[in-house]
Amino acid sequence: MMKNKIREFLVSLKNRNPWLLFIWHENLRKKGISDLRKYSDLEAVNKLYFEFSGKYPDLDTPKTFSEKQQWLKLYYKNPLMNICADKFKVREFLLQKGYGNILSNVLGYYQKIEDLDVNELPKSCVLKASHGSGWNLIVKDKDLISWYAWKKVMKSWLHSNIFWPGREISYKDMEPGILCEEFMEDESGQLMDYKFFCFNGEPKFIQTNKGRGTKKHAQNFYDLDWRILPFGKDLQPLPEVIISKPNCFDEMLDISKDLSKEFPFVRVDLYEVNNKVIFGEFTFFPKSGLPDFRPIKYDLILGEKVKLPEKSL
Repeated sequence: MMKNKIREFLVSLKNRNPWLLFIWHENLRKKGISDLRKYSDLEAVNKLYFEFSGKYPDLDTPKTFSEKQQWLKLYYKNPLMNICADKFKVREFLLQKGYGNILSNVLGYYQKIEDLDVNELPKSCVLKASHGSGWNLIVKDKDLISWYAWKKVMKSWLHSNIFWPGREISYKDMEPGILCEEFMEDESGQLMDYKFFCFNGEPKFIQTNKGRGTKKHAQNFYDLDWRILPFGKDLQPLPEVIISKPNCFDEMLDISKDLSKEFPFVRVDLYEVNNKVIFGEFTFFPKSGLPDFRPIKYDLILGEKVKLPEKSL
């Protein structure tokens, strides 16, 4: 318990200080490059899984959700995953599918940090690595941002690759870039996302978070009738925290079903802003597919929903 609290404190400290964040990213980048040379994809997947759970995944007869996620990393190749995981290239895919109406407003795209002119940015915006996960800078007032430090962080992003540590195939050989999007808020004063877990084109349940960054952070899962489910991911559910079903839920469900039908598993993340659905991202390997469902028995229960395809790698 004490070890977890110390880790949580260090993570929160790093996330509040761009210089510490820069050091963390650089260490992660260098370790990733070293591990890429040192370990095969199979060795890296086994190592990551063991370090997290204390056991190795069964990749010959995978049964749990997390084991099947590792199997998909190693043995399933779908070029569309690389496009859909890219936060910039996915926009063209959505336009071709007829979903231009759910795209966020893009203010800029940069492949060199020297091209990012702070003077041209609006007062509020969001900067994110199009080739990363969780590499975001939420700008509510650009005059309050330490841009020299944050440009160092973003430059590190541009030289990093999410594929290195967890061997997530969707990020392999992805072109790095920084995407600048319009700042958005919903009625909660935050930007709640609704994460639809989809299995072969069928959304089965939804994860949503409320109160991120607060002591009452709730991460609840709901079925398609918006009944709370008895499991969480990283966090135990908090039934006492009421999270309302989005007004556009039926539309979100239809969008998730259509966009996910190409894949054995994908999480489709959507927002609701002013009663309008906005696309967030595709996530193929939540938490790199590690066994973090709570209670852990749901790793096996939910693994039954994943129907693995034939090997393609």
